Amino acid sequence: MNETVQAFIDCINAHEVAGLADLMSDDHLFIDAHGNEVRGKEKMTVGWRGYFEWFPDYSIEVNETFTDGDACALLGFAGGSFKGKADASWRLPAAWKAIVSNGRVTLWQVYADTRIPFQIIEQNS
Repeated sequence: MNETVQAFIDCINAHEVAGLADLMSDDHLFIDAHGNEVRGKEKMTVGWRGYFEWFPDYSIEVNETFTDGDACALLGFAGGSFKGKADASWRLPAAWKAIVSNGRVTLWQVYADTRIPFQIIEQNS
């Protein structure tokens, strides 16, 4: 796996927003599981900060990696709990696509069925 992608995953799992920002390119593109796009390091830094507030124990587990040059496909699981509530936790299969250029993540795309986390948010809000 690309070292930059591994560092990005480590920052996600440690909730190190500053580290994520350091690893994102200025024109970083985040695409969520519904195809929604967030462009730019600054906007996505705010996005990560908000996501970690919703899911303070969010983490990803990568079990398989496929690399082709600066592109990586990652397969595994994502999970967390809404506002840290044990009875509002979830874990589901997920996949990610990452593209790295000049040592920075230019694309982070998520593939997952997000119905469960959204239902948990709805039930606990």
